[in-house]
Amino acid sequence: MLLVVLSSAWVSHIAGLSFALGAFLSGMMLAETEYRHQIEAVIRPFRDLLLGLFFISVGMLLDMRLLTRPSELAIVLAMLLTLVILKAGIGALVTRPFTTTDFKALRTGIVIAIGGEFGVALCTILLQARMVPEALGEPLLVAIVLSMVLSPLILNNNKRVARLLLRESGPVRVARLLLREHGPVRTASEREEAATHEIALREHVILCGFGRVGQNVARVLEAQGFEYIALDLDPARIGAARQAGDPVIFGDSSDEELLRQAGLPTASVLVISFSDPATSVGILRSVRRLRPELPVLVRTADDSRIKELQDAGATDVVPETFEASLMLVSHVLMLLHVPVPRVVRALEAIRADRYAVLRNIVRRGDARPVDELAEHREELKSVVVPPGAWAVGRSLGELRGRGVEVTFTGVRRHGILGREPAADTVLRDGDIVVIYGQPEELERAESVMLAG
Repeated sequence: MLLVVLSSAWVSHIAGLSFALGAFLSGMMLAETEYRHQIEAVIRPFRDLLLGLFFISVGMLLDMRLLTRPSELAIVLAMLLTLVILKAGIGALVTRPFTTTDFKALRTGIVIAIGGEFGVALCTILLQARMVPEALGEPLLVAIVLSMVLSPLILNNNKRVARLLLRESGPVRVARLLLREHGPVRTASEREEAATHEIALREHVILCGFGRVGQNVARVLEAQGFEYIALDLDPARIGAARQAGDPVIFGDSSDEELLRQAGLPTASVLVISFSDPATSVGILRSVRRLRPELPVLVRTADDSRIKELQDAGATDVVPETFEASLMLVSHVLMLLHVPVPRVVRALEAIRADRYAVLRNIVRRGDARPVDELAEHREELKSVVVPPGAWAVGRSLGELRGRGVEVTFTGVRRHGILGREPAADTVLRDGDIVVIYGQPEELERAESVMLAG
C-alpha cells in the first residue's frame, strides 16, 4: 500500500504535478479494492494525527478579522455562495450522463459542492507565490474553510435541497424518487460490499482465517444453512474467494474496527482458525473488549498453550493433534465392532475431561517440551524401584506425604500392570511405577522413591 502511494506521488511529481495529487489518485484507486478495510485500519492513527496538523495549519492561515468587517464579510459570503453553487452545478452536469435521474446527479453535485483540503492548499500556494492579490486570496481562503465548516449541514440536507430545487414535493413523486435512490448497486465491488454488509447486520458466524480449516468450516456452515463472514490477510486467497462469491474481508482479524465491520455486535459465534497461538491471543483480546459474552472457538496445533488461550477468553480450544487422535480412535473402535453410541460416549468423555487421557504420552529421548514456559507439558515416566530403595514397603500415600505431586497412573508387578493404583498400594522391590506430570515433578518423585 505504502509503495503504491509513494510511487504514484513520485510519478505525479515527475509529470510536473504535486506529490499530494499522485497520492490522492492512488488512494482513490485503493479505495475501490477489497483491501480498503485493512488500509483504513492501518492508516487510522496517521490520519487522525495529520488531520489535526492540517486543521491547525489552516487555522493559523486564516485572518478572522475579515469576518468582523461588514464590507469584507460580504465579499467572503459572496465567494462562499459562488463556490458552492458553481461546484454543485458543475458536479451535477458532469455526473448526469452516468446516472438515471436528474435527482441523483443534483444530489451528487451538492455533496461535492463543499471546499476541500486541496482548495486550501492551492489557495495557500497562490498566496505564498503572490500569484493572486491578498485582497482576493484571503477572502477566498476563508470562504473555502467556511464551506468545510458548513459541510455537515450541506451533506445531511442534500436530499431536501435537491427535491426543493427540482420541485419534487408531491408524495407520489417523492416515493418514486426514494425507490430510485435505493436502486441496485452498479459495480461488482459495491454489490459484494453490500451483500457482506447485509450479512453483518444479521446473525452469522465470523471466521478469523480463511485457509483450509476456515474454508472447511465455511462449507459446512453453508451446507447447514448458516451465514458467515471471513477475515484473512492473504490477498490472493481473498481475491479468489470474492470471485467465487464468498463473503470475505481483507484485513487483520485483531483490529477492532474491522471486527465491527464484520458484524461482531450481531455475530452468534466467532471461530479462530489460525494455527499461531500468539495471533489467536491478540484476536481474543480484541473480541473480549467488544463482546465479552460471545462464544469463541479457537484452533491450536497442540495443548502447549491451552491455558493461555483460555485466560485470553477462548470459550473452547480444539487441539489438532488430539482431535486427529480421536478420529483415529473412533475408526479403530468401529472396526472392532464397538457400537456407535458407545464410541460417541467415549469421545465425549475424553473431550469433557479436556483430553487428559491423550496427554499420557512417552516422549522421544531427544524431544523437548513444546513450550518450556507452558503449563501443559506433562509426560509419562517409568521408575523401577530397586532393592533397598526408600519406597520399598511404603504406600503411595506415604509418597504423597513427602510432597510428591505427580499422578500415579499404574504399577507393573511381575509383568502385570495395575491401572490407577489406590493410595494404600504398598510398593515392593522390582516394581515399575508409571508416573505422570511435569518434568520437575517427575524428577522429584523419582528422587523421593529412591532416597526418601
